[in-house]
Amino acid sequence: MSRSTPTPLHRFHLELLEAYGPQGWWPLLGHPGTNPTKTGSITGYHPGDYTFPHDEAERFEICAGAILTQNTAWPNVEKALAALAASGTLEPGAILRLPDPELASLIRPSGYHNTKARKLKELAAFFLGLRGRTPARSELLAVWGVGPETADSILLYAYGEPEMVVDAYTRRVLDRLGWTSAPSSYENLKHVCVEYLPVGTELCQEFHALVVEHAKRARAARAEDWRRPILHQD
Repeated sequence: MSRSTPTPLHRFHLELLEAYGPQGWWPLLGHPGTNPTKTGSITGYHPGDYTFPHDEAERFEICAGAILTQNTAWPNVEKALAALAASGTLEPGAILRLPDPELASLIRPSGYHNTKARKLKELAAFFLGLRGRTPARSELLAVWGVGPETADSILLYAYGEPEMVVDAYTRRVLDRLGWTSAPSSYENLKHVCVEYLPVGTELCQEFHALVVEHAKRARAARAEDWRRPILHQD
């Protein structure tokens, strides 16, 4: 479809970007940047810099974070990643060598630690097998513990592929704005975004992050009109 005239969804994205600014996702433990306009944890972000990850270590950290963030808030993920880093095991080979109980104990803050320990080992083995190449989405989805949202997060943030990430916040915002018909599957929601946005890597990263920020602000403000950016003072 023609992109000469912005769709309502694209205009909404541009309004959020103007109001909230670049979000700088995915956060990394070793990066000193911050995003002071973001709700919640603000460290490790790199607003306006889309060159990350810079090496395989950062790439794997993003992949591990995509597993650990399943069904939990990011501050809990940061604690788990920091524990892995402090123990010298935030890399695929070390994770595979760790006994399961020890790995589960390190990532306990992220919740579901026994299951996520297995998921991390499956992902670590897969990551090593890639030998630096970018995986196909179908390959990621074949890894035990990797669903569509996790696969798209890994492809978008770890590999810079223009995959739209549709999480619970995205669903909530699209539903509130009347752009979906419930119930909508993950793939249907993703199709809505891809159909009505000029998809590219930078836009996919910002749209996902901005929608999360908007949903958090709207929830905190109990806003009735989700169509407008919501400015707040932290």
